[in-house]
Amino acid sequence: MVTNQQVRILMKATKTEKTLSLAAAKAGMDEKTARKYRRSGRLPSEMKQPHTWRTRPDPFEEVWEEMRAKLKDNPGFEAKTLFEDLQRRFPGRFSDGQLRTLQRRVKRWRALEGPQQEVMFAQVHEPGALCQSDFTRMGSLGITIAGQSFDHMVYHFVLTYSNWETGTVCFSESFESLSEGLSSALFELGGVPRTHQSDRMSAAVSNLSERKDFTERYEGLLGHYDMEGRKSQAGKAHENGDIEQRHHRFKRAVEQSLLLRNSRDFASREDYEAFLCGLFDQLNAGRTERLAQELDVLRSLPATRYDRPKEVDVTVNSGSVIRVQNNVYSVSSRLIGETVRVRFHAETLEVFYGQRRVEVLPRLRGRKNHHINYRHVIDSLVRKPGAFENYRYREDLFPTSRFRMAYDALKHTMPARAHKEYLQILRLAAHETETGVDDALRALVDAEQPITTKSVKALVKSGQTPPPVTEVRIDPVDLGLYDGLLDGLELEEALP
Repeated sequence: MVTNQQVRILMKATKTEKTLSLAAAKAGMDEKTARKYRRSGRLPSEMKQPHTWRTRPDPFEEVWEEMRAKLKDNPGFEAKTLFEDLQRRFPGRFSDGQLRTLQRRVKRWRALEGPQQEVMFAQVHEPGALCQSDFTRMGSLGITIAGQSFDHMVYHFVLTYSNWETGTVCFSESFESLSEGLSSALFELGGVPRTHQSDRMSAAVSNLSERKDFTERYEGLLGHYDMEGRKSQAGKAHENGDIEQRHHRFKRAVEQSLLLRNSRDFASREDYEAFLCGLFDQLNAGRTERLAQELDVLRSLPATRYDRPKEVDVTVNSGSVIRVQNNVYSVSSRLIGETVRVRFHAETLEVFYGQRRVEVLPRLRGRKNHHINYRHVIDSLVRKPGAFENYRYREDLFPTSRFRMAYDALKHTMPARAHKEYLQILRLAAHETETGVDDALRALVDAEQPITTKSVKALVKSGQTPPPVTEVRIDPVDLGLYDGLLDGLELEEALP
């Protein structure tokens, strides 16, 4: 088969060679073929006739009109679904190998007769005009902190003109995570774009009252930084296209950096956040020129960061707990019957009574969860030990796995009063030191000694610290044992 390159060589050679046969020899073809291409003046690819005929019979010719009608009524049909329907209705007529033929035919129908597709319109981005932000889940990357799974998200911020980006670790799509993440991004950037675009933040809103509250607070956040707000339409993720694409590329960059690091485990959250900070610096290194154009036109930052946390008033019930956003938290039993003010932050809740902060609680993710601090209720439980066995939040009263092991051991050795003895040990942890009691329980378990309040208290008072779990002691081997073994062997060999 003659190629386009051969014909080009032929045309060039005919201008320098005296005869056509010499030019044809240089092009690697015979003289007759060379004469044909010189006469036509076209390349082989230009002379090829379009393939308009079938090389084998169409197995779907008789049923195609029926399938076309189905596709017209419901364009969402997949070729495989239609093919499986044909195999059910016409047993033995269509083999599995013919699926690809139908897929090509359905694809051609969609291109020529199917519904119009949505057109994506490329946008012109202006420096300093628009920033986008959203939350992205990082669970698929398998990050661990000190060996423990670290389920988290990243609030991700990007300037659409320069693609400069940054982010902060968070744990929920709450308004507090949004406001803290946006504030950190703007102060790191050193200026304020004109418009902030996000999705509809549906994960942060669950009912009408919260939606109104969220909207008012979001408008307050934008007003503080003198920014306009823009939201994408429901179900139109492409309208937030820059940040969605940056999510993909950012997580791919994290994955590659983790592979180079050869470990997904970090000693602390601070180490992990420093790792992400370094990665953002690396990603932004090639964007300095366009970023400089943005910095020239960004608005000035306000004097202070946005700091208007949400506050609610709740009453401490008889169980010494408060209910906040369908989650339960314990507080001091002294506050039973009193109204306290709860101030929301991204990862903590502050509890105030009479202008005084009395508690800082870890903010729970999701709903219908609970956080009970045994120090808040232990004195009452010691007075009412019978309530422990069926206490709704009993599992929160085992601060470490060692406490749980101690309770199980007590149920085995003294089933009648196991709960009373355990509550006394827990009270000791509350009034003395939880770490000291935990160490004492470990020492008793390792030594296979009975666990009692008296034995635990004695070990705590002694101040003795058991060796770390990782410390292994191996007694030195007496090499004289080997000499005795060898002497015995020599004696056996000397015997007749």
